[in-house]
Order: sequence, then structure tokens, then C-alpha cells
Amino acid sequence: MTRLSKAIRLLAWMASSLSMVVLLMPVAANDGIAGVLDHQTHYRGSSGPSSNSSSLRAYTQKITVKIYTGDQWSSGTLIQRRGKGYTVLTNQHVLRTGTSYQIQTFDGRLYRATARSNRQFADTDLALLHFRSARRYAIATLGSSLSLPVGSPVFAAGFPITESESPFFQFTTGEVSQVAPQVLEGGYQLGYTNLIQKGMSGGPVLNARGEVIAINGVHQEPLWGDHSFADGSKPHTNLQPKLANSSWAIPIETFIKLSQQ
Repeated sequence: MTRLSKAIRLLAWMASSLSMVVLLMPVAANDGIAGVLDHQTHYRGSSGPSSNSSSLRAYTQKITVKIYTGDQWSSGTLIQRRGKGYTVLTNQHVLRTGTSYQIQTFDGRLYRATARSNRQFADTDLALLHFRSARRYAIATLGSSLSLPVGSPVFAAGFPITESESPFFQFTTGEVSQVAPQVLEGGYQLGYTNLIQKGMSGGPVLNARGEVIAINGVHQEPLWGDHSFADGSKPHTNLQPKLANSSWAIPIETFIKLSQQ
């Protein structure tokens, strides 16, 4: 091997090593909810889910937390870090099950949490919790869901309530089934085929790039009644079965829009 060839190989190895260091460097704290897209932990996957599903699952488990309300639990998504303060995005109906809250992170540590002012969410089924920790946890990278075509692969996660006495992490695969022609009651608009169970509310829905694009909240029928639009009107009778055959999530675009208000 010539000296030139050796030099080229050395430069290529150094460039590869440097890119890995950049990906592993700690990210800066966010400056506020409105800036939540600016400084985030990134999952760097391929354009498809098949070859990186195990890595995506591991990443998702780090940004998904358990929320304890008394003797019940549900799920939440880490979306912001500011100094030692963390913000968790979940559903309003999760917080209604109790008055005191605890967050359990992927490493098993428990933190007392407080509900943040959620007035900007009004009738949208979103809520924020806040906790403090000296430890550095991964936070979600946010993406877009409303522009995804039907059939796009999506992944959903959370901690289902089953006969087990302790929560276990569940990571499901599926695809976008529909985007509702109007916003449904509670702010739901993204329909998908993933199996969602009670307890997974507040957990993330991700695209193949590992971006959180929506928040779980409504599982498939027959566990829920007929759907209504946010304006109080009812979908046409012919549309109800199609709506009932999907799980439903609140697009992350809705959260960002309301937060900026």
C-alpha cells in the first residue's frame, strides 16, 4: 500500500470517528417550549424501519416515561430539558386520574412531578408535567405528522395496563391509516394501525427517522364510543366505522401551535 493510500484511509477513519463524536456530544438545554425544536437529542436512523428497529426501540424507551397518579400509571414523553428541569408531554385525561404525580424514567428513578399551566391547550387533550433531576436524560426530537401519506410506517410506545402488577415497556409497529378531514374531539387527527392499550396514553408516536410526530391517546374500538369532531358535529355514519378501526393521536403540530400562543 502506498503512502498516499494509507493517508487517504487514515483521513477517512478520522472523519468517521469525528462524526460519531458529534452524534454523542451532549445537547444544549432548550430555552423554552417555543424553542423545543432547536436543541434536541437526535436518533440517526435509516430511511426505513426494518434495519434499525432495535435501535429505534432503545431510543424510544429512553424518551418515554411512566406517570404514576396514585396507584395507577400511564405514559409521557420527554420533550424538553432546561438546566435540571424537564418537561413531559402527556394527555389531560392522564392527569385527571389523580392529584399528585410521579415520573419514572427509563433507569428506574422516581421523581415528584408538578403539572404546568395548561390553559393554552383548552379543549385539546394535552398536558405538561415538570420535574427536576441532576441526571441528563434524552429528550425527543419533534417532527411532522399531518403531511405523512397513508401507509407511512409509524411506531408507538408506552406502558400498557395489564394483569401484570408492574408496568412494562411496549413498542408497536404500524402505519398511518388516515388523517381525519376535521380535527376530532380532544385535538385528535392522526389515525394509525398500531395496537394501543390503556396506559399507553401520553406515549410517543414516531416516524422511521425517530422523530416524535404525535401523542397517543385513543385506542381502537370497541373500547371507545362514537367519535365527534371538535366543533361538536358528528362524522357521517359511513365514516364512523373507518374512524373506529384506527388508533388516534394528537399531531405534534397541534402541540407546537398551541404552545406558541
